[in-house]
Amino acid sequence: MISTEQVQDIATKIGGVGIGEDAVMMLRQQYPRLHFTYCMDDDITTYQPVIEQETFNLYLIDGRDHCLCLTSDYQIATGIVVAEVFLSN
Repeated sequence: MISTEQVQDIATKIGGVGIGEDAVMMLRQQYPRLHFTYCMDDDITTYQPVIEQETFNLYLIDGRDHCLCLTSDYQIATGIVVAEVFLSN
């Protein structure tokens, strides 16, 4: 289970350090019980993010059955996808 407060705190931390693998590594250290995955936002087409920011979106992961899938249910979420939004000029 992940709380909305945890997700908001994670979004705030990413906003402070910037998006990327380093941010995900930091989150893995600070939240050892959660699974974190990093990808580009355009790789995800079937779910709406739980947090939308200008440079990244956050999605919930359900890993209960040893196979990761996206979910919108905080009660069953076991991790977070940090998805970088491509900003075109």
